[in-house]
Amino acid sequence: MDDFERSVEAVLFAADEPLTREDIEAHVGEGDVKAALDALAAHYENRGVRLVQHGKRWHFETAADLAHLLRRTREEQRRLSRAATETLAIIAYHEPVTRAEIEAIRGVQISKGTLDVLMAAEWIRTAGRRETPGRPLQYATTKDFLTHFGLGSRRDLPGIDDLKAAGLLDPLDEEAMQLALEEAGADTDDDMDELESEREED
Repeated sequence: MDDFERSVEAVLFAADEPLTREDIEAHVGEGDVKAALDALAAHYENRGVRLVQHGKRWHFETAADLAHLLRRTREEQRRLSRAATETLAIIAYHEPVTRAEIEAIRGVQISKGTLDVLMAAEWIRTAGRRETPGRPLQYATTKDFLTHFGLGSRRDLPGIDDLKAAGLLDPLDEEAMQLALEEAGADTDDDMDELESEREED
Protein backbone atom coordinates (compact mmCIF):
# COMPACT_ATOMS: atom_id res chain seq x y z
CA MET A 1 0.00 0.00 0.00
CA ASP A 2 1.54 3.32 -1.06
CA ASP A 3 1.41 6.60 0.88
CA PHE A 4 -1.52 7.96 -1.16
CA GLU A 5 -3.65 4.89 -0.46
CA ARG A 6 -2.73 5.15 3.23
CA SER A 7 -3.86 8.79 3.21
CA VAL A 8 -7.23 7.85 1.70
CA GLU A 9 -7.56 5.03 4.23
CA ALA A 10 -6.84 7.41 7.12
CA VAL A 11 -9.40 9.97 5.93
CA LEU A 12 -12.12 7.33 5.60
CA PHE A 13 -11.26 5.76 8.94
CA ALA A 14 -11.50 9.08 10.78
CA ALA A 15 -14.69 10.27 9.05
CA ASP A 16 -17.89 10.24 11.08
CA GLU A 17 -20.04 9.83 7.96
CA PRO A 18 -19.67 8.32 4.46
CA LEU A 19 -17.59 10.42 2.04
CA THR A 20 -17.76 11.08 -1.69
CA ARG A 21 -14.65 11.03 -3.87
CA GLU A 22 -14.78 14.83 -3.90
CA ASP A 23 -14.81 14.89 -0.08
CA ILE A 24 -11.76 12.63 0.02
CA GLU A 25 -9.93 14.67 -2.61
CA ALA A 26 -10.46 17.79 -0.50
CA HIS A 27 -8.41 16.10 2.26
CA VAL A 28 -5.71 14.24 0.36
CA GLY A 29 -5.13 16.54 -2.61
CA GLU A 30 -4.27 15.46 -6.14
CA GLY A 31 -4.08 11.77 -6.93
CA ASP A 32 -6.08 8.89 -8.32
CA VAL A 33 -8.69 8.58 -5.57
CA LYS A 34 -10.75 6.06 -7.54
CA ALA A 35 -7.79 3.72 -7.95
CA ALA A 36 -6.97 4.08 -4.26
CA LEU A 37 -10.57 3.28 -3.26
CA ASP A 38 -10.65 0.22 -5.53
CA ALA A 39 -7.35 -1.00 -4.10
CA LEU A 40 -8.52 -0.48 -0.51
CA ALA A 41 -11.85 -2.20 -1.20
CA ALA A 42 -9.96 -5.21 -2.54
CA HIS A 43 -7.54 -5.14 0.43
CA TYR A 44 -10.39 -5.18 2.97
CA GLU A 45 -12.67 -7.56 1.04
CA ASN A 46 -12.13 -10.57 3.34
CA ARG A 47 -11.23 -8.76 6.55
CA GLY A 48 -13.23 -7.98 9.68
CA VAL A 49 -14.13 -4.56 8.30
CA ARG A 50 -14.92 -3.78 4.68
CA LEU A 51 -14.74 -0.63 2.58
CA VAL A 52 -18.10 -0.28 0.87
CA GLN A 53 -19.83 2.16 -1.45
CA HIS A 54 -23.46 3.21 -1.02
CA GLY A 55 -24.63 5.58 -3.71
CA LYS A 56 -21.57 7.73 -4.37
CA ARG A 57 -20.32 7.63 -0.79
CA TRP A 58 -17.69 5.38 0.77
CA HIS A 59 -17.22 4.19 4.35
CA PHE A 60 -15.91 1.33 6.47
CA GLU A 61 -18.39 -1.11 8.01
CA THR A 62 -18.18 -4.35 9.94
CA ALA A 63 -18.23 -7.49 7.81
CA ALA A 64 -21.81 -8.75 7.73
CA ASP A 65 -20.94 -12.19 9.11
CA LEU A 66 -19.27 -10.62 12.18
CA ALA A 67 -21.84 -7.98 13.05
CA HIS A 68 -23.37 -10.20 15.74
CA LEU A 69 -20.12 -9.99 17.75
CA LEU A 70 -20.60 -6.27 18.28
CA ARG A 71 -24.18 -6.37 19.49
CA ARG A 72 -24.69 -5.93 23.21
CA THR A 73 -26.68 -8.71 24.81
CA ARG A 74 -29.32 -6.25 26.04
CA GLU A 75 -29.41 -4.11 22.93
CA GLU A 76 -32.94 -3.38 21.87
CA GLN A 77 -33.31 -3.44 18.12
CA ARG A 78 -35.22 -0.61 16.52
CA ARG A 79 -38.56 -2.08 15.52
CA LEU A 80 -41.07 -0.29 13.35
CA SER A 81 -44.81 -0.68 13.68
CA ARG A 82 -46.66 -2.14 10.71
CA ALA A 83 -47.96 1.36 9.88
CA ALA A 84 -44.42 2.80 9.92
CA THR A 85 -43.06 -0.09 7.83
CA GLU A 86 -45.81 0.32 5.22
CA THR A 87 -45.34 4.09 5.18
CA LEU A 88 -41.57 3.76 4.71
CA ALA A 89 -42.07 1.28 1.85
CA ILE A 90 -44.56 3.58 0.11
CA ILE A 91 -42.19 6.55 0.38
CA ALA A 92 -39.25 4.47 -0.90
CA TYR A 93 -41.12 3.20 -3.96
CA HIS A 94 -43.05 6.38 -4.81
CA GLU A 95 -40.89 9.31 -3.65
CA PRO A 96 -41.39 12.19 -3.60
CA VAL A 97 -44.85 11.54 -2.16
CA THR A 98 -47.30 13.56 -0.07
CA ARG A 99 -49.07 12.42 3.07
CA ALA A 100 -52.39 12.33 1.21
CA GLU A 101 -50.86 10.05 -1.42
CA ILE A 102 -49.47 7.74 1.27
CA GLU A 103 -52.90 7.52 2.85
CA ALA A 104 -54.53 6.87 -0.52
CA ILE A 105 -52.16 3.95 -1.20
CA ARG A 106 -52.51 2.47 2.31
CA GLY A 107 -56.26 3.04 2.37
CA VAL A 108 -56.15 4.44 5.92
CA GLN A 109 -55.01 7.64 7.58
CA ILE A 110 -51.53 7.81 9.11
CA SER A 111 -50.78 9.53 12.37
CA LYS A 112 -48.23 12.32 12.54
CA GLY A 113 -46.33 10.11 14.98
CA THR A 114 -45.66 7.57 12.23
CA LEU A 115 -43.85 10.15 10.10
CA ASP A 116 -42.11 11.52 13.20
CA VAL A 117 -40.65 8.07 13.98
CA LEU A 118 -39.25 7.75 10.45
CA MET A 119 -37.90 11.32 10.56
CA ALA A 120 -36.25 10.65 13.95
CA ALA A 121 -34.60 7.54 12.50
CA GLU A 122 -33.32 9.81 9.70
CA TRP A 123 -34.71 7.43 7.08
CA ILE A 124 -37.03 10.00 5.49
CA ARG A 125 -36.85 13.75 4.92
CA THR A 126 -39.07 16.50 3.63
CA ALA A 127 -38.54 17.08 -0.09
CA GLY A 128 -40.13 20.43 -0.79
CA ARG A 129 -43.78 21.17 -1.45
CA ARG A 130 -45.99 19.93 -4.25
CA GLU A 131 -47.08 22.73 -6.58
CA THR A 132 -50.78 21.95 -6.11
CA PRO A 133 -53.52 23.64 -4.07
CA GLY A 134 -52.47 23.74 -0.43
CA ARG A 135 -48.83 23.07 -1.43
CA PRO A 136 -48.56 19.88 0.68
CA LEU A 137 -45.18 18.68 1.94
CA GLN A 138 -43.52 15.86 0.05
CA TYR A 139 -41.45 13.09 1.62
CA ALA A 140 -38.46 11.12 0.31
CA THR A 141 -35.90 8.69 1.68
CA THR A 142 -32.42 9.72 2.83
CA LYS A 143 -28.84 8.57 2.32
CA ASP A 144 -29.06 7.02 5.82
CA PHE A 145 -31.97 4.89 4.59
CA LEU A 146 -29.80 3.55 1.74
CA THR A 147 -26.87 2.92 4.08
CA HIS A 148 -28.94 1.21 6.79
CA PHE A 149 -30.56 -1.20 4.35
CA GLY A 150 -27.39 -1.76 2.32
CA LEU A 151 -28.70 -0.21 -0.89
CA GLY A 152 -26.52 1.48 -3.48
CA SER A 153 -29.51 3.41 -4.85
CA ARG A 154 -33.28 3.17 -5.16
CA ARG A 155 -32.72 0.89 -8.14
CA ASP A 156 -31.66 -1.78 -5.63
CA LEU A 157 -35.06 -1.86 -3.91
CA PRO A 158 -36.44 -5.42 -4.07
CA GLY A 159 -39.25 -6.30 -6.43
CA ILE A 160 -42.24 -8.45 -5.55
CA ASP A 161 -40.48 -11.71 -6.53
CA ASP A 162 -37.55 -10.84 -4.24
CA LEU A 163 -39.89 -10.13 -1.33
CA LYS A 164 -41.78 -13.39 -1.85
CA ALA A 165 -38.56 -15.42 -2.07
CA ALA A 166 -37.34 -13.89 1.20
CA GLY A 167 -40.63 -14.77 2.90
CA LEU A 168 -41.32 -11.12 3.64
CA LEU A 169 -44.60 -10.86 1.76
CA ASP A 170 -47.77 -12.14 3.38
CA PRO A 171 -50.03 -13.80 0.78
CA LEU A 172 -52.82 -11.45 1.82
CA ASP A 173 -50.56 -8.47 1.11
CA GLU A 174 -49.31 -9.73 -2.25
CA GLU A 175 -52.06 -8.18 -4.36
CA ALA A 176 -51.72 -4.80 -2.62
CA MET A 177 -47.93 -4.88 -2.97
CA GLN A 178 -48.20 -5.79 -6.65
CA LEU A 179 -50.45 -2.77 -7.19
CA ALA A 180 -48.03 -0.51 -5.31
CA LEU A 181 -45.07 -1.70 -7.37
CA GLU A 182 -46.99 -1.27 -10.62
CA GLU A 183 -47.84 2.29 -9.62
CA ALA A 184 -44.22 2.90 -8.69
CA GLY A 185 -43.30 1.68 -12.16
CA ALA A 186 -44.78 4.89 -13.49
CA ASP A 187 -41.37 6.45 -12.68
CA THR A 188 -39.16 6.33 -15.77
CA ASP A 189 -35.44 5.60 -15.61
CA ASP A 190 -34.85 9.29 -16.24
CA ASP A 191 -36.99 10.13 -13.21
CA MET A 192 -34.96 7.72 -11.09
CA ASP A 193 -31.69 9.22 -12.32
CA GLU A 194 -32.95 12.71 -11.52
CA LEU A 195 -33.96 11.68 -8.02
CA GLU A 196 -30.56 10.09 -7.40
CA SER A 197 -28.83 13.25 -8.61
CA GLU A 198 -30.94 15.37 -6.27
CA ARG A 199 -30.11 13.04 -3.37
CA GLU A 200 -26.37 13.39 -4.01
CA GLU A 201 -26.65 17.17 -4.23
CA ASP A 202 -28.41 17.24 -0.84
